Amino acid sequence: MPRLPVVFGCCALLLTGCASIPDSGDVEPVKASPRGDSQVRVYPVAPAAGADPNEIVDGFLEAMTSDDPDFAVARKYLTKQASQSWQPADRTTVLAAAPDPADPQGPSGPDGPGLTYLLYGEQIAAVDAGHAYQPVAPEPYDRAIHLVQEKVLDGKEWRIDDLPQGLVLGESDFQRNYRAVNKYYFASGQSWLVADPVYIRQRIDPLTRMDPVTQAVKVLLDGPTDWMRPVVDSPFPTGTELKRGTRTLEFDDRNSLKVPLNAKVDNVGREQCRKMAAQLLFTLRDLTSTRGEQVELLRQDGSSLCVLSGDQAEEFAADRTSGSPYFIDAKGRLAQLSASSKEPIDPPRVRGPFGDGTMPLGQVAVARDEKYAAGVSQDGKSMYVGSIISAGEVGDARVVSKAEKKEDRLSAPSWDGNGDLWIADRDPRQPRLLRLADGADAPREVAVDGLGDARIEALRVSADGVRVALLLAEDGRTTLQIGRVERRGPADEQTVSVTELKAVAPRMETVTAVSWAGPSRLVVVGKEAGGVQQVSYIQTDGSTSAAGVLPGLNQVTGIAASDDEQQPLVADSDDAGIVRLPTGANWQTMVQEGSSPVYPG
Repeated sequence: MPRLPVVFGCCALLLTGCASIPDSGDVEPVKASPRGDSQVRVYPVAPAAGADPNEIVDGFLEAMTSDDPDFAVARKYLTKQASQSWQPADRTTVLAAAPDPADPQGPSGPDGPGLTYLLYGEQIAAVDAGHAYQPVAPEPYDRAIHLVQEKVLDGKEWRIDDLPQGLVLGESDFQRNYRAVNKYYFASGQSWLVADPVYIRQRIDPLTRMDPVTQAVKVLLDGPTDWMRPVVDSPFPTGTELKRGTRTLEFDDRNSLKVPLNAKVDNVGREQCRKMAAQLLFTLRDLTSTRGEQVELLRQDGSSLCVLSGDQAEEFAADRTSGSPYFIDAKGRLAQLSASSKEPIDPPRVRGPFGDGTMPLGQVAVARDEKYAAGVSQDGKSMYVGSIISAGEVGDARVVSKAEKKEDRLSAPSWDGNGDLWIADRDPRQPRLLRLADGADAPREVAVDGLGDARIEALRVSADGVRVALLLAEDGRTTLQIGRVERRGPADEQTVSVTELKAVAPRMETVTAVSWAGPSRLVVVGKEAGGVQQVSYIQTDGSTSAAGVLPGLNQVTGIAASDDEQQPLVADSDDAGIVRLPTGANWQTMVQEGSSPVYPG
């Protein structure tokens, strides 16, 4: 089926990549955004007089990939009634490639009821009306577009009168038109911020006509995504919006941003306003080439409500630690690595029973304050908690597994930002997820909704304490899912559960290891069906990019990352030992023998 011509814009930054621009010759048909380049612009072409049905379908599919205001050109391919009912913002369906229309079905005569075109493809994700991205295991996509002949002044023209709601885009077009942004809310009842990832338009939004900075502010004010809403709060008063008519927000030459709001904020107190400003600064920090240094919130009359600097906003960060990584040496002792050392060295061991060899370890987790560690014995049967800054005895085991086999016993533990300690007992007769409040209380079982027959193989709790990454084994596969951590009741009688599990890497056949690598990013070791093992970054909403795949490393059994992006990745490789990945370099060996590399957390 021939494709309609589509016009591309090549901005100044790309001119060096455009070998020549022809000024004569025929227009060649091309397919939109073959490489997903975010700087390529698509300018839609309106339907020509007398366009046949194939041209109408192709023209509409191309027009959906543009930034045309209110999708005005795309609407020209629709009947008047369909144009009024079509809601592009309803959802965005993401396919592996651009939708492929099949040959038409139905009568084609001038008095016939119309033609039906089935759109085929492989769906890999969807973005809902709240801008939340949701990946799916690749599945067939087949929806119908129906055409009729609509009366116009000069006769009749083919137009679309029935179509799927929202946009349908190939992955390359989606990546060209959209960008990820973290909006931030406060963990319920806490004073630290939690990232809530969404997607906004790369350039001017066709529907709101807002630039990306203004879009980011708007989606923050709209409130958290449905998945995150039960565990976060926003100090913005209900009904807070940008001042009417605001479509552009720009940082000035001092990297300061003024944000005009409506009357809902006029009487907000100073501390509440500081928290609101912190939400904005954290949300906007990834959208500009230079980090925003200051935000000023304005009342509806333009007067200043409060001002907050970037440094002041850091008090609301979930995790401000940036300690060096730890690992277990060949003799089962806990030692600390130097992330900056350029040559393999003999790392210093921690103080206390975990470092002096009296309690050989198989798995470990270091508390975020780096005063304590939780260690699992080499047989996987018992977990102990002890100091790593002073000598002393380790005491009795805090958790004991009764499983017969080592691989069915305790997982590696994990500390959250509240100071709570988590661990999974993989005993087939009584699999449990356990939490020790403050790392010291008796272990309490945590219910996991939707777990079914799957078994928790490994877990990592986020620094903010409201999300947990789980490796779940079922039917010979180990998959990665994230659960929401919900806490109810007073601290001394708190009930904690994990709810609404969602798949993060549905394309992966198996996942070997996972670590948090920022407020909304994971580093994952796994492989797709028929593929080889790879190390890659995945956003917590499941979105990925080609840039997320890291240099190859063989036989990786463990991975560790810090929320501080200046710290290198650290991995355990059967081939190379304990290795690190500095920015812009390849993997480097730090220690020849060892296991279980971890950052605090």
